[in-house]
Amino acid sequence: MTEEINQPFPPAYGSIAEATRRSGFTMASDVLTCSLLRTLAASKPASRFLELGTGTGLSTAWILDGMDEDSTLLSIDNDQQCLEIAQRYLGDDSRLELVCTDGGEWVAQNKQQRFDYIFADTWHGKYLLLDEVLAMLNKGGLYIIDDMLPQPNWPEGHHEKADKLIGYLESREDLVLTKQLWATGIIVAVKK
Repeated sequence: MTEEINQPFPPAYGSIAEATRRSGFTMASDVLTCSLLRTLAASKPASRFLELGTGTGLSTAWILDGMDEDSTLLSIDNDQQCLEIAQRYLGDDSRLELVCTDGGEWVAQNKQQRFDYIFADTWHGKYLLLDEVLAMLNKGGLYIIDDMLPQPNWPEGHHEKADKLIGYLESREDLVLTKQLWATGIIVAVKK
């Protein structure tokens, strides 16, 4: 077994990857994480998906590729230029809603919403407003985060924040979680 992905990539992935490279955006999820996101998405038919941190839409493309036709994905980012790339290549998918707004403001205004799958790929829902985002997760819902292993772009002191986050997630009695020392370091949790 290798880490090579021997299944088709989402149709828009190559175009988004090239546009991402040209844009200079360097915070996209790696392809191994994206592959896992697609597989996990396939386990949630007729579900509501939330992505906090669209970026240019690379991970969004993989989540959509795993979703069935009865599911919807709401993806939030505060960078209009990045969202324009996602909109250009994924905007014709009726299951997807892209929203340009501050993640913290969106969470504060939408606490009543519930989701079956949350990929938190930005500060909000991961390091900020974590409890509020976890409260949005339905029973049996998936909460997924990546970049939990040290990354070259981490600022000074970030390692301690990551360790504190992991410890907090492990201490919660309403989550069952698995930490994966793979890709960029992934945590998958399920709400009890």
